[in-house]
Amino acid sequence: MSEQVGTITWISGPVVRARGSRHVGMLELVEVGTERLVGEVIGLKGDQMTVQVYEETAGMQTGAPIFGTGLPLSVELGPGLIQSIYDGVQRPLPLIEEAVGSFINRGARFDSISREKKWKFTPKVKVGDEVKGGAVLGAVMETDTFEHRIMLNPDDSGTISWIAASGEYTVTDVIAKVKMGREEKSVTMLQRWPVRRARPFVSRRGANIPLITGQRILDTFFPVAKGGAAGIPGPFGSGKTVTQHSIAKWADAEIIVYIGCGERGNEMTEVLQEFPHLVDPRTGRPLMERTVLIANTSNMPVAAREASIYTGITIAEYYRDMGYHVALMADSTSRWAEALREVSGRLEEMPAEEGYPAYLAGRLAEFYERAGYVNNLNGTQGSVSIVGAVSPPGGDFSEPVTQHTKRFIRCFWALDKSLASARHFPAINWLDSYSEYLEDVAFWWREKTGKDWLSMRNRAMELLSEESRLSQIVKLVGPDALPYTERMVLETTRLIREGILQQNATESVDAFSSVEKQIRMLELVLYFHERGMAIVRRGAPINLIHDLPVVDTIIRAKSTVTNEEMHKFDDIQKQIDQQMGQLDAEYRS
Repeated sequence: MSEQVGTITWISGPVVRARGSRHVGMLELVEVGTERLVGEVIGLKGDQMTVQVYEETAGMQTGAPIFGTGLPLSVELGPGLIQSIYDGVQRPLPLIEEAVGSFINRGARFDSISREKKWKFTPKVKVGDEVKGGAVLGAVMETDTFEHRIMLNPDDSGTISWIAASGEYTVTDVIAKVKMGREEKSVTMLQRWPVRRARPFVSRRGANIPLITGQRILDTFFPVAKGGAAGIPGPFGSGKTVTQHSIAKWADAEIIVYIGCGERGNEMTEVLQEFPHLVDPRTGRPLMERTVLIANTSNMPVAAREASIYTGITIAEYYRDMGYHVALMADSTSRWAEALREVSGRLEEMPAEEGYPAYLAGRLAEFYERAGYVNNLNGTQGSVSIVGAVSPPGGDFSEPVTQHTKRFIRCFWALDKSLASARHFPAINWLDSYSEYLEDVAFWWREKTGKDWLSMRNRAMELLSEESRLSQIVKLVGPDALPYTERMVLETTRLIREGILQQNATESVDAFSSVEKQIRMLELVLYFHERGMAIVRRGAPINLIHDLPVVDTIIRAKSTVTNEEMHKFDDIQKQIDQQMGQLDAEYRS
């Protein structure tokens, strides 16, 4: 039992102050009040400590005790994380609901990982082997299709003096003993790791392999690399959550960590109800079998919202260290920043722009820099890719969270409410968005598809930019005032917008596009454009090209051609040649 280290003297929401700072360390986990609420020491001054409490403090009185633990705020890591649903400080929500109902009782304590469940352990080392931090000691099948690698704590190293035989063990059973100098340390399948400390690795690798999401506007036009960081800012109703759901379902990552950080309860309810029923397209198994959910809704204690981001990224790094590719969805970092602002106000700190604390940029940087494609301590390679949603009030991208986020990410997917209102989904504005990974992933695209993806992508973006300029003229004088060549640009960009950029997440064929299908669609539209431009330059009216039957065929190809039917694009190209050839023959003379 932990001993009392202080007495509360001041309370303001989730922040309390107490005498007794000489008995605790900075960022130490403490238990506050007689109900032993979870808290973390965030300030020490003289004999006074400041504690951030991760549970509701209503009814607490001055004079109440504070108990020390001697440990930093940590998460439990081991078999059993996958398919779990946690709150911001890793309390298992399904177990809490089972025990106390729909609302969490203050001071409720539950093991994050089951101590009773047995796992079939298979050793990967033998007695006498030299092992360093991160070494894989054995493996268990966490689900029917996923191997969980049991690793030595990154801070330990030594010689294996004993290893358990193949068999079933709980996470607290000793499965190995490591001789470390004169000491012998017992190793279990359960690790604890401080959430605010990034897990170590050997070195970073170049971010030159794209994270394929199956979403055409993301993969073809604004790709994010594995180990990269992307931001999705957008106003209410523009489709941030649905876009992240699509990425979570289709991205080529082995593990998904989804953090619902301060979102409305009904949105998280959709996630919690939908994810268990989604089918992983690769294995045919439930998507939850490679997913960890962290749900910290807007009506939960605000301080725990701040911790949820770190809980999620630590779990993601743990699976990265096994050699897996992990995609982390944070929805949304704006709510996390609001939690920082509220706690900062309680601490009476000097506010910066729009009331956010002066260290907002530093905290965002700490979070996003934990993304990366790395060489692990055990010789494997793994990655953590971060996709952070931002909810700027009123869709104002000049507000601090969006602006600071842009400093630390290299991929920006700007959602547009006007596109969403026009039923264009994903509602990502192709003029405001950008990716700095284009040159990095160009070689991968060339190797994978054998085509010059970057040149085609840049040509399509030039046409879309030209369309934006021409649209202003059309609004003033109408389309008939434009020459045929410029109206051909508008026709081509309509095909790009409706045939490539628009995508239906609920339609089986259109929900996911392979890279081969994406590049072929883009190539087909640009081929149509070049043939069309040659004909209109000879004087053919643009309406004849607009009325060609192949135009509708190109637009409908996204939902009529499956990822396995690439030969159908050859048929469409033959239709373009045939129909354009007839027009060309008429106007060549």
